[in-house]
Amino acid sequence: MAEKFERHRQPWRQDEIQKLHTLAGKGMALKAIAKALTRSEESVKDRARADGLKIAKLR
Repeated sequence: MAEKFERHRQPWRQDEIQKLHTLAGKGMALKAIAKALTRSEESVKDRARADGLKIAKLR
């Protein structure tokens, strides 16, 4: 069963966006970034696309 996230549909904070950029820049996988940010993989993927980031397993 998929993990449940209490933060469903919460807006992204600036510190989370910076962390996403940092982790993506280090080449971390989507699943690891989602867990580090306590967000769903889909949410992380959507935000990464919006910011023009490339994440492992994004394609």
